[in-house]
Amino acid sequence: MLTQKNFYRRDAETPRFVRDSSRQRSWTRVGILLSISLRLGVSAVIAISIGCGSKATDPRTVIPADALVYLESKNLRETLRPITENAKFAAAAKSKPNLNALDGVRVSIAVTGFQTSEEAVTEENAVLNFQPRLVAVVETNAWGWQARSFIEDQLGEFVNEVYDGEVEMQAIPRDDGKFYTWKAKDGRKAYALQQGSLIFFGNDESAIERCLAVKRGEAESIAKNSKVTDDEGRLAFGYVSPEGVGQIANIAGAFLAKNTSEEEEVQSFVARVLPEILRNSLKELTWTMAMNKDGIEDKAVITLDDESSRVFGETIVPGQAGGVQLTDLVPASAASASRYVIKDPQIAWRSLVLTAQKKTDQMSGSLIGAFSDSFFEPYGIENPEVFLSSVGSQLVTVKMGPDADDAAVIASITDPAKIRISLAKELNFSKPPEKLSGADVWKSEDGEVAAAFLDNRVIVGDADTVLKCLEASGGNSNLGQAFASSDSVATTAGSETDPAARIVELFSERKNENEPIVNQYRTETRFNKNGVERRTISDFGLLGSLLEHLASE
Repeated sequence: MLTQKNFYRRDAETPRFVRDSSRQRSWTRVGILLSISLRLGVSAVIAISIGCGSKATDPRTVIPADALVYLESKNLRETLRPITENAKFAAAAKSKPNLNALDGVRVSIAVTGFQTSEEAVTEENAVLNFQPRLVAVVETNAWGWQARSFIEDQLGEFVNEVYDGEVEMQAIPRDDGKFYTWKAKDGRKAYALQQGSLIFFGNDESAIERCLAVKRGEAESIAKNSKVTDDEGRLAFGYVSPEGVGQIANIAGAFLAKNTSEEEEVQSFVARVLPEILRNSLKELTWTMAMNKDGIEDKAVITLDDESSRVFGETIVPGQAGGVQLTDLVPASAASASRYVIKDPQIAWRSLVLTAQKKTDQMSGSLIGAFSDSFFEPYGIENPEVFLSSVGSQLVTVKMGPDADDAAVIASITDPAKIRISLAKELNFSKPPEKLSGADVWKSEDGEVAAAFLDNRVIVGDADTVLKCLEASGGNSNLGQAFASSDSVATTAGSETDPAARIVELFSERKNENEPIVNQYRTETRFNKNGVERRTISDFGLLGSLLEHLASE
């Protein structure tokens, strides 16, 4: 028997509901399945206080082996607890959310493809939209009638909010369960299938059918992939397949091309060459989320092709972190700072450029070589090769805010004559310097670029940032201290301030609407025989950052 139900907007009834609705609608473009699967668990298990009515299924075992991207939580409560039990969350929230009902709820999410569309903004400009084909499989551990009630009420109402109201739901009984379709006025659709306590949900019907084929034994499961493993210590896991890397590379190329330049030739070059380099360099990626004494740990292991792994393993080698003190020049007000400790910075940079050139055709490779120097422009460096050959093995970069131009680099000097040649031509070293905070300072005519020489150290980049580094001399900022315990090739420490405390509002109410929340993080990057390992310790983790980002749009 076909069941039909209409959902209507409740704008007039619940103003707050309208506010939340506008927030949720934006999630459809960048991660609807993540948000829905989390809310599904929260809502579904409200009614679950007794045992399960059917044998539980591990959602991983029904995900297709050829999924492009795979994410899983073996226990939704344990995945979210580090966020809601963080001291900063507790200080900002009126109450601590009770996640006990989520204990044992398992979620697996897969991206099976991407759909690209272009939305015209003006006659000359358009915005690229990338819609992932997503499917979430949730083992609710509920009785069948409870799972069915959740789909028809809470999940249906949620889809109605996301799709701007007036959504029509149809439910059709099938031999393998009850199938649901939600259709919005603009034609957008969402789908779900209920099989006892197991729920399949997605924005693409074929993705659900592919999961069912796996469940019937007609296709391989991602559970057989050797990279998809179990680890008792982790809270969540993710995997990007080689094909997934390729498709994400195409998206990254198109996105960056639109934001790199307004010139069509430049956009075309970036959109063509960047994906090619990424596809030929990156093989696959795994991500794990865990908890340690310092916070949430996110570890990404990026497997590179054999040649890149070998070259980087030989050239990007850790140097000695001792010697000249540089981190005491990092301002306490800096948004982030990165320390690089490399045995030979010039060789390391050269290997990055040459490897990128080899991953594309000869003509494109020559253009990469010509444009690679532009990465150093925000730091007032004209010739990176000469600069890196005239400094020590340790470099520190500083960013005062989100603007890439508010940056400076700090390094120890090994060749004073060469280092001046490498800097921006706007700096006229034939003129006498200014004396500021004990340093010799040269500024460009427009006052935008500056270079400061303090003892055997140089600070160069945005003039305001350089002066702030000089003012910090001899200090002991938290960012500087963050490098002390790290022995990695590259370490980045920073903080992100959210005035709206969005991570709190996703789970609770705020104590003080005017009190921001600050997320601190430290990322360490290491190269090994297989590729790259990036390890980040933060207050709310990658999952928290993703949820904050989704909530802000």
